[in-house]
Amino acid sequence: MTENTQQQPASNPELPTQYVPAEVEGKLYERWVDRGYFEADEKSEKPPFTVVIPPPNVTGSLHLGHAFEHTLIDAVTRRKRMQGYETLWQPGMDHAGIATQNVVERELGKEGKSRHDLGREAFVERVWKWKAESGGQISGQMRRLGDGVAWSRERFTMDEGLSKAVQTIFKRLYDDELIYRAERIINWCPRCLTAISDIEVEYQDDDGELVSLKYGEGEDSVVVATTRAETMLGDTAVAVHPDDERYAHLVGKRIKLPLTDRTIPVVADTHVDPEFGTGAVKVTPAHDPNDFEIGRRHDLPNITVMDERAVITVPGPFEGLDRLEARSAIVAALRAEGRIVAEKRPYTHSVGHCSRCKTTIEPRLSLQWWVKVGPLAKAAGDAVRDGEVAIHPKEMESRYFGWVDNLHDWCISRQLWWGHRIPVWYGPNGETVCVGPDDEAPTGEGWTQDTDVLDTWFSSGLWPFSTLGWPEQTPSVEKFYPNSILITGYDILFFWVARMMMFGLYAMDGTPPFRTIVLHGMVRDEHGKKMSKTFGNVVNPLDWMDTYGTDAVRFTLARGANPGVDVPIGEDWVQGSRNFANKVWNATRFAMMNGATVEGPLPDAADMSATDRWILSRLNAVVAEVDAYYEDYQFAKLSDSLFHFAWDEVFDWYVELSKTTFIEGGEAAKVSGRVLGEVLDVTLRLLHPIIPFVTETLWTTLTGKESVVVADWPADGGFRDTAAEREIEHLQQVITEVRRFRSDQGLQPGQKVPARLDLTGTPLAAHEAAIRQLLRLQPEGEGFHATATLPVEGATVALDLSGTIDIEAERKRLTKDLGAAEKEKAQATAKLGNEAFLAKAPDNVVEKIRGRLTKAEADIERLTAQLAGLPQG
Repeated sequence: MTENTQQQPASNPELPTQYVPAEVEGKLYERWVDRGYFEADEKSEKPPFTVVIPPPNVTGSLHLGHAFEHTLIDAVTRRKRMQGYETLWQPGMDHAGIATQNVVERELGKEGKSRHDLGREAFVERVWKWKAESGGQISGQMRRLGDGVAWSRERFTMDEGLSKAVQTIFKRLYDDELIYRAERIINWCPRCLTAISDIEVEYQDDDGELVSLKYGEGEDSVVVATTRAETMLGDTAVAVHPDDERYAHLVGKRIKLPLTDRTIPVVADTHVDPEFGTGAVKVTPAHDPNDFEIGRRHDLPNITVMDERAVITVPGPFEGLDRLEARSAIVAALRAEGRIVAEKRPYTHSVGHCSRCKTTIEPRLSLQWWVKVGPLAKAAGDAVRDGEVAIHPKEMESRYFGWVDNLHDWCISRQLWWGHRIPVWYGPNGETVCVGPDDEAPTGEGWTQDTDVLDTWFSSGLWPFSTLGWPEQTPSVEKFYPNSILITGYDILFFWVARMMMFGLYAMDGTPPFRTIVLHGMVRDEHGKKMSKTFGNVVNPLDWMDTYGTDAVRFTLARGANPGVDVPIGEDWVQGSRNFANKVWNATRFAMMNGATVEGPLPDAADMSATDRWILSRLNAVVAEVDAYYEDYQFAKLSDSLFHFAWDEVFDWYVELSKTTFIEGGEAAKVSGRVLGEVLDVTLRLLHPIIPFVTETLWTTLTGKESVVVADWPADGGFRDTAAEREIEHLQQVITEVRRFRSDQGLQPGQKVPARLDLTGTPLAAHEAAIRQLLRLQPEGEGFHATATLPVEGATVALDLSGTIDIEAERKRLTKDLGAAEKEKAQATAKLGNEAFLAKAPDNVVEKIRGRLTKAEADIERLTAQLAGLPQG
């Protein structure tokens, strides 16, 4: 354990009788910020530790997922700061293209206007105004949570520096022929009127209809099935498998497409599954990604049948109908012609919806900008395979490889006005010019800039280095790139993490953006159910912070954080964490009032009691254990270890065992007071990264020093005393057994009982005063009559229960319970001895019976001992 020597301890520390989080949290946080504890200096000679915040949307507010993730990041960075690293936790926000544009468009809608009424330039100005006035409320909420971010470095994905980074990498990729423009099938939202990324598509089971249609006549007919009958107007082929003999006579022929004047070919393609349905599929290249690929292989035309609002554009009776209206009308028309072979409704199938407005997305052929991801994705995969980047937990690697090894080219253009506009100009004679940040854009008649903006993930993919000032080789880039670690949810492993890996390796000369990727799960309700407004189980973490304090929320989240696993959380658990914070407060306050001090060096081990040596030995072991868990990102285990050490060992055992020492005073009390001060000092520092507010208040009061935020992280001093640990474990067993016996006899916890202790020949003789104090055992006194004798771990405790219990009634109760336990043992033994039963019973049933047997045997042993302890006669 290390010594912190910032200031002299206070002489008479005082703490309020109760810890009231609301009275201290805000003031403490502002003090930390004002003193610059969270800022990072690129000129520092300390080793760097860098982590970025997954940038929350400018439209967002703090939800439990944010609180969970930020708690873990903050814990790691606070510990690294205490360990002497120049720690940078980089904050910032994402401009969130679609989400932000939708918010402002809704505001305009209330005024009876649309963005087109304002025009592009005025609309973008309106968005910037909204951002200045209403955006970014999450920053204030992050302060509530205690996030130790470098606020002076806060960035926004649309600020000037990041815009330059976006233009720079776009130009480089374009010049390297890794960005191109082409017609492909994309996810299209008819409400937002833009292409959207895969992550912005939410799939859910919808009730639709499956309609089987007959194309052609007689022997030259074929049946296909579809859930989107309206797309048949754009069919340009029917496809069958090359080896399907049923349709061999049709391949190469043309058949009539119903409701049109067109004929379409029958083509053979291995994509078709002959075992599925009729083994024949309609091919609509302009409205289905698989059909598009079939169309490319067979040189089929692409016929678009609906516009950007999903309204039918094909001339004829269906023109002008919405896609869903057209679906019903087309099915009715086909039915009238006798083309409907079968109908199934409702037909439940998975349908993609826009995550922003919930509109059903439409696969649509569209001219868009794309990133050729092949070489970029290979580099991102190799960085993990070669060990340059570690993914934790390791089992998540397979999911990562499954994505980057099969990544399709990335559609990066969006038909929005809010975002990074694509830096490409088109000339009057078909010229195309990509403009970098230091280039002059073409001017003159006929030159226009591309109207699309870039996918939000394009700019956030640059986050680990653009926030440091890249493309300039700034001191911050030199000092803090690559990031040390990325902590984020496994749900954006593919969409954000993979993008950062690709861009970081490309832009930074093969240096990955981070060395370790730590993936956590999703926060769920106490029943393990996904939190959703639909389910009515969404929790606002600010409400819990108001009620129970921020530390309680943070500790609950950290204690549930097993690597890569979803985290169930309920209010009862937050209440339990609030109780823990109160326990830390009350026990520390009591200890300081009773002699706990950090003044002077620790006494020599020879001057300490076994209790003192035990707690220091355990303290060092816990320091080592917590360090190991941090290095393995086992937040739940390290939190649990600290919880049980602080509550059970320090407060419930060491403080209680030391009470008699403090009462008696003298040199032993001074020694224990210094030991207790050391234990509290180290324990509060260990707890600080998880529960920063209560520990700051207690630690500064205890030590009189400036702040635990910049205190030294405890080190394992190497002190171990296994003999003392065995002695105190022995003592704990005695006290626990006698407490259990007292409880079984119906004695109240505070009820005093005369007792004789025979501790001769055991190390427990030195602890007699503590044993009597903790067990409420009075000296024998005159007329002592041992009515119950307990042999416990080599010691004997004789109790005089005269007048406290009805001996005969107690004997009858224990005898009845013993009989029931013996019967339970006999039944379990018989079942486990039955080979036929064991052969048929499920493993969990057999295991349950084994558990019943074990419990019955323990009950028999306990009840027999209690009966033997009762007086005879």
